[in-house]
Amino acid sequence: MKLKATIILILFLVVNILSGLQAQTVTFEKSAPHLSQFKDSDSKIVWGYLNVPETWGSEDGKTIKIAVTVLKKTSNEKSSKAIVFIQGGPGASGISNVWTWMNHPLRENNDIVVFDVRGTGFCKPRLSENLGKKFLEILARNQSEEDDEKQKTNAAMLCRQDLVNRGINIDSYNSFSIANDLHALKTALKYKEWNVYGVSYGTYIAQVYASTYPKDIQSLVLDSAVNDISTYYVDNTSNYMTSLQKVFDICKNDKNYNKEYPNLEKVYYEVIADLEKNPLTVKVDKSLVSTGTFTYNTEDFKVAIQQALYNKQLVEVIPVLIYQFHERKGESLGNLVSAFSNLLEMDYGVYYCVSCNEALPNNDFSLYKSEASKFRGLSGGISFYKSDFKVCEAWNKKRNESAVKHYDLSNLSASKFPVLVFSGEFDPITPQANGKKTAEKFKNAYNINAKTYGHVPSFTAIGREVAQKFINNPQQKPDLDAFKKAKEIKLVTGVIINKGVSKAGSSIGQFNLIFLFPLIIALIIMLVFILTYFIKIIKKRYPAIQDKVMRICLITTSIIGLALFVNLIMAIIEVSKQNFFILAFGLPENFNYIFSMVFLFLGCLILTLAYFVFTVKKTRERGIAFSVIFSNILLATYLFYWGII
Repeated sequence: MKLKATIILILFLVVNILSGLQAQTVTFEKSAPHLSQFKDSDSKIVWGYLNVPETWGSEDGKTIKIAVTVLKKTSNEKSSKAIVFIQGGPGASGISNVWTWMNHPLRENNDIVVFDVRGTGFCKPRLSENLGKKFLEILARNQSEEDDEKQKTNAAMLCRQDLVNRGINIDSYNSFSIANDLHALKTALKYKEWNVYGVSYGTYIAQVYASTYPKDIQSLVLDSAVNDISTYYVDNTSNYMTSLQKVFDICKNDKNYNKEYPNLEKVYYEVIADLEKNPLTVKVDKSLVSTGTFTYNTEDFKVAIQQALYNKQLVEVIPVLIYQFHERKGESLGNLVSAFSNLLEMDYGVYYCVSCNEALPNNDFSLYKSEASKFRGLSGGISFYKSDFKVCEAWNKKRNESAVKHYDLSNLSASKFPVLVFSGEFDPITPQANGKKTAEKFKNAYNINAKTYGHVPSFTAIGREVAQKFINNPQQKPDLDAFKKAKEIKLVTGVIINKGVSKAGSSIGQFNLIFLFPLIIALIIMLVFILTYFIKIIKKRYPAIQDKVMRICLITTSIIGLALFVNLIMAIIEVSKQNFFILAFGLPENFNYIFSMVFLFLGCLILTLAYFVFTVKKTRERGIAFSVIFSNILLATYLFYWGII
């Protein structure tokens, strides 16, 4: 009888295990390209979805689709080496950054696997597409930090409720679940092991993955690493100010910089105090903010400077930026709002699921405030990050304590795979100290200090070279001093402020043919007129003095107009190669002649138009003359629309 009972029990357990496995079945299905730019089929690119359980270990049968793109290696090498890229945020799309990998040198001998973390980008379901847009609208309002925080929390809670109403298990969006997704993806794509490449918060996900599935890892690259999740928020303010202090020191220790931007550190704190009392409202494109205005307060200014530290070229314009705020030059600061919009493009539903699951609960708010209080003139930390404590407090209010994740990563010290860590000199969120501490977790790790760079320096030319050599030959010691050959930080000086330069560059760069077609026709008419009538004047085809003067005026105005437009385009191209972000403010002073040409062009156009009006009855070929004048007026209209005039 006991034997029969035992057999029945065993059969029952086997059935349950098999049914559980069936519920946890993982499949990979190919799909059409996730990005519209890839309409044609390409045998070197595989698009698809990984079908996985929403909740690993659950038998509810509910699955989600994770968007995947595999860029096949460009060489004919028969090995099955692969690199999987883990994007940061948490909540940013990996596939949206596939362009970074298209011509990356690592693709020559490795398949590049890019995926969207569950709930983000092209995954199904996508948790929240519009929460970041709502946050931008909140930041744009002329209101207190407390109101910003309250409205941000309310918006996040509405998002949370929407997720619950849609039947989404918000407890299942965390680094451990993503680690399981990665293990399943590796198996589905039939790789025995692969190189794992994480950036920013993706480095923390990568560490959880490596800790959980160490046999999956051939090598590990951690760029801008999260070292200790319990200090990720606590040290936020000090990390920011330590990086910004480096900019202050560069400016103070150089005579030329200090002459153009005297007492930069003092001015920075003065701006904070001024904006606290007198917020600055600027005009912005309504496609960014529905009201068409954005009001900079103290908190907006602080996060703008913090975000500038992420990028080397933006670091170089920080003094200009601070002084523009100090002088309250709203006409150029409107261009800065697009930086906020880029920051807020990621999926904030995933951001809060992950952050409130594993980051904020492990950070002590009292320690955060204590760290922030060390910087007296800062008026607290950066509210954009500080408010996350309030959001997660509300987010986790009715949740079980078991939903909060605490990962033990201590076994990483026993890992055998080689590790490469990158850390940028000016990185305000994951500073160089993080890189050093992260490397110390592993017994076979190298830390690369990326001199002069900010966040995610491995995607610079030097960084790509170092990463390529490491992944292709991980047993060879990398060049730890590779970034010493990087160009020194060169702070931008002598900028002629003109808000229209950025708009003109963006408009021409996008090359909207419908918008630019009238301008193109106008420029062609001007060019044809110059070539045709210059010859006629030389051949003395116009005996009447008023006809000759009219043609000379039209030719002169058209030549100046064309020269102005061509020089403007050339200046924009040249400056964008040097430092694209200068265009947000204007042009360097060596291009001052362009603005002189603007006034000369307008002067000639007004005189030509006036002469035409007074001599119109006596002028031959009035239709042609009017067409050329109209073409020049159209050019002036575009310059006015862009804001050059």
